[in-house]
Amino acid sequence: MTGTAPTAAQGPQDVPGTGTAEEVTYPDGRVELAEGAIPEGSRFANSDLHPVPMVKRHWTTYNFAAIWIGMAHNIPSWMLASGLIAFGMDWKQAVFTIALANVIVLLPMLLTGHAGPKYGIPFPVFARASFGLRGANLPAMIRAAVACCWFGIQTWIGGQGIFVLLGKIFGGWTEAAKIGGEPWTLWLCFVLFWALELAIIYRGMETLRRFENWAAPFVLVGAFVLLAWIAFKAGGFGPLLDEPSKLGWGPEFWPVFFPALMGMIAFWSTLSLNIPDFTRFGAGQRAQVWGQSLGLPTTMTLFALLSVFVTSGSQAVYGASVWDPVELAGKTDNVFGLLFALVTVLIATISVNLAANVVSPAYDLANLAPRFINFRTGALITGVIGVVIMPWKLTETPELYIYTWLGTVGGLLGTVAGILIADYWIVRRTRLQLAELYRVGGAYWYSSGWNWRAVAAFTVGGLLAVGGSYSAKGKGPYPADGLIPFLQPLADYGWAIGVTSSLLLYVLLMKAAPPKAPGTVR
Repeated sequence: MTGTAPTAAQGPQDVPGTGTAEEVTYPDGRVELAEGAIPEGSRFANSDLHPVPMVKRHWTTYNFAAIWIGMAHNIPSWMLASGLIAFGMDWKQAVFTIALANVIVLLPMLLTGHAGPKYGIPFPVFARASFGLRGANLPAMIRAAVACCWFGIQTWIGGQGIFVLLGKIFGGWTEAAKIGGEPWTLWLCFVLFWALELAIIYRGMETLRRFENWAAPFVLVGAFVLLAWIAFKAGGFGPLLDEPSKLGWGPEFWPVFFPALMGMIAFWSTLSLNIPDFTRFGAGQRAQVWGQSLGLPTTMTLFALLSVFVTSGSQAVYGASVWDPVELAGKTDNVFGLLFALVTVLIATISVNLAANVVSPAYDLANLAPRFINFRTGALITGVIGVVIMPWKLTETPELYIYTWLGTVGGLLGTVAGILIADYWIVRRTRLQLAELYRVGGAYWYSSGWNWRAVAAFTVGGLLAVGGSYSAKGKGPYPADGLIPFLQPLADYGWAIGVTSSLLLYVLLMKAAPPKAPGTVR
């Protein structure tokens, strides 16, 4: 993509735009680069990193809502409530925690998402404004590493789901000879599912948009079918809804609530950074704001409620709470029901994994070496890394999954989000020099491509957010008194500490030591 030539300077409603020789600003505030504004052969650009031309910014409110519905309806989302109840919450406390977390994380989603439809740029290019052309690789690679891990986790969970359901259809499937401690048929399901995901994303973002448009309602229907089935079997819902909290609402509740809240926020904190990867295709700000607001908090809360109601029914039918939807679906003897469950698990897992965990690292890796890595190559690299990190180890226990994995990830990514929001909204007031984001020696070159202020804010914020990380004795990789003991009290609030501290420090540094020309903030 080289940009759409603004010779007629016509906006999306055939209204003349205004701007400079390099860019056109349309009446709705969106900006487009002129033909040739990005130098040919630039080592900081390729066609996947260029701003999306106006004619391709056509995603609607429904498209964004569908993306979120498709991403939220997945097995790990379903099991979030079970993880919280395992810590002693009742179902009302668990649903409240999940709902509040998603309302909170929506705010940085909307703030960072604003740059997408306005400038048509992906996350790693957006990060260049604050970190510098080279420095942007720091947050991009952190985000990419997290996404690769998530990709592996989701693929493993999806492969397990297929394995369990096929085991119900084909006798002996789950009793196959073991390799590496697991049946070879499970590894086969994992590999085949992995290959299917990469085959879809390899076709590009428009294929993903079309897939999400029909996947979202299909998975939602599947969840309600599961609810109707268990309600029919149970003749109503079991005692789980009346199960009292083991924590109450007193002093025992809050030490569990706050780290759990940070973990729930961290579940989508990855997308609060790279949401411009999607909003860059938006038809305008209204589409991304309404699409995300309608799609994220409502869907996650509804899914948490569904998981609680269905699990309650399982208590009545089987005498024990079955939180895993795959395990529950596998209890039916109806072949059609098993096949429907199998297809639903496939679509649900593919939907979230491609949108949440492949798009971002594909762009991030392309930003690392634009001449050699494009979107498709980045997606393939993501797939390989997602296997190498051995995702089956990250989901062994709720403590490891929610406190260690989600808590640490949330703290680091919250730090990056604070810097991006501070730079775009406070320092620059949403005004970027679009062509300069691709130009050596330009406004965002800083010191050899690095903005030391952003690096300093990230270092300090990250240290405060995760430096005190700790694990219960024998239940995690961290010392019981924290990596840095005097920071341990902050560890339970990692995401909030990261966002707040990095935002304040970045603004302070940019005001106290502003970049010299040509990098002076305007």
